Parts: sequence; C-alpha cells; structure tokens
Amino acid sequence: MQRPTARLRKLLKRKKFIAMPSAYDPITARLVESAGFDVVYSGGFVTGGSTCISEPLLTMTEQIEVARRMAAAVNVPVVMDAGAGWGEPLHTMRTIRECIRAGISGVHIEDQVFPKRAHYHTYVAHDIPLKEYRDKIRLACKQRDALDRDFVIIARSDACRVQGYQEAIKRVNLAAEHGADMSMIFPRNHKEAVRAPKDSELPMVYVQSRGTRDGRPLYNFRQLEDMGYAAVIDAVFAVCIQFHFMRRALAELKRTGDYSEMSEADFVAARKAVEDIIGLEDYYRIERETVEKPDRRGARR
Repeated sequence: MQRPTARLRKLLKRKKFIAMPSAYDPITARLVESAGFDVVYSGGFVTGGSTCISEPLLTMTEQIEVARRMAAAVNVPVVMDAGAGWGEPLHTMRTIRECIRAGISGVHIEDQVFPKRAHYHTYVAHDIPLKEYRDKIRLACKQRDALDRDFVIIARSDACRVQGYQEAIKRVNLAAEHGADMSMIFPRNHKEAVRAPKDSELPMVYVQSRGTRDGRPLYNFRQLEDMGYAAVIDAVFAVCIQFHFMRRALAELKRTGDYSEMSEADFVAARKAVEDIIGLEDYYRIERETVEKPDRRGARR
C-alpha cells in the first residue's frame, strides 16, 4: 500500500483542488473519508475545543496523539496543525520527526511566538522575527528531507494581522526558498484573498474559519479554486457542528425527557452506520471463525 505521505504528494502534483475538513477523533476522521474527501485535517482549534484545553495550551504530544489516532483509522492522508512547531528550530525538527513516525502526512508551521498565547483567539498575533521564522522552516524542511521527502510542510504566516499583507507574503515566499511545499496566510478582506494565491510563490491553502469575529471572508470550494487556491482547510467545522447539534439535543432531552428529532428508525440506521464505519462486521466474522465457532455438539466456546 502506498504511504500516506506519497498519496498526499501525488495529490499535490495532480494540482487538483484539495478540501481538508477538520476532525478531532477517529470516527470523525472516518466520516470525512467516507464522505469522499481526499485529506483529513487535524486542527488545533478542534483538538483544543474537544479536549477543553484550548489550542494554545496543547502540548506537542497531545496534538500528535490525536492526529496519530486519526491517521491510524483512515486510509487518506492526515494534515496536522503544528502551531509554532513547539519551540525554536531544534524543537520544530523534533516535531517533524514525531509527526512522520506517527503516520501524519503533513503539517503547517506558523511564525507566532512559543508558547502560543490564548489571545491568539482574539486575533492578537505575536510574530517572531523574520530570520527566526526562516530558520525554523529551513530546518523543518531539512528534517523532512532526511526522513521522508514526501512529507508536506506548509509555511503559515500570521503577519497579515499585525504587520500587513505584504509582510505575510514576504514571509511565505522566503519559506519557499528554503523548501516549504505550500503557503498559508490570513487575508483580511476580499481584495487580499484574491491577490494572495497570485502573489505566493507556493501553492496556497485558504483557511475557512466559520464563525470568525474578525470579518475574514468565507468562500465555497469553487470560488476558492477559481481564485487560484490549491487547497482549503475548514478549520472549526467538526467541533462547531458537533457542539451546536449536541447541545440542542441535550437541551431537549433535559427539558422533555425524550428526543424527537430522530425517529427510532433513524436511530437504528445510525447505530448500524456507526457499527459499519468502525468495522464491527469484520470483528463478528473473525469471531465466528474462531472463538464463536460452535463445537461438534453445537455449543459455543
């Protein structure tokens, strides 16, 4: 079977628009895969939200473990939010090693300070100097090349929010000179969103941040592809969808003692779908052939 990193690299070479919905656990990742998406995204926001820790407080091992379990559950590549690489260049090199060993296919690395601050979620970014970012990306790419050249490194800059659009483009284009595979910035308006993929020397990823409070524009897949973007990350989709509908369901259950938005037939179908997506039929088959196989008297072991 082809390595997940090789599959991701092949997708990039085909230059086909890649949609990466977020997921935060194995069954969500399998739902993304079963829906027909080619890549699953393990995001910091959804991991931080689903664990009630928040992204800035996540450790490297916590985030990688979530992504590792997802990668083990699917056959499509998993791309992970590696934040600021969990430290300086040496620490970022370790992050790349651990991701490759965990079966993760790619990461994005940003130019924010480490440890990351909770104020990031209020759109207050704290960028490291350009030379430090250059070294972090350069050595991350060097570590990639030593272990798995197909592993994908996305150079992310948050400079747009602080120093402006031109600085963000300058940073990701510098990352291109040092081996990065893709770029990511955060355009503040439609004009910048249209310009960004044209000004970037790398294929650019758009971050679709639904529910954002800073007015960043949202686009569908066709619009992004037409603008020239190579991929999109739907960053908060999984945890917000789950939160919205689970909260509503629990409120009804508490209020009425029952739940009406799904019929019993719906639950039967959903339960069977869960069993199918986790592979219970294969488990049943193996047990029927072994420990559940009747003996000569018709009794089971």
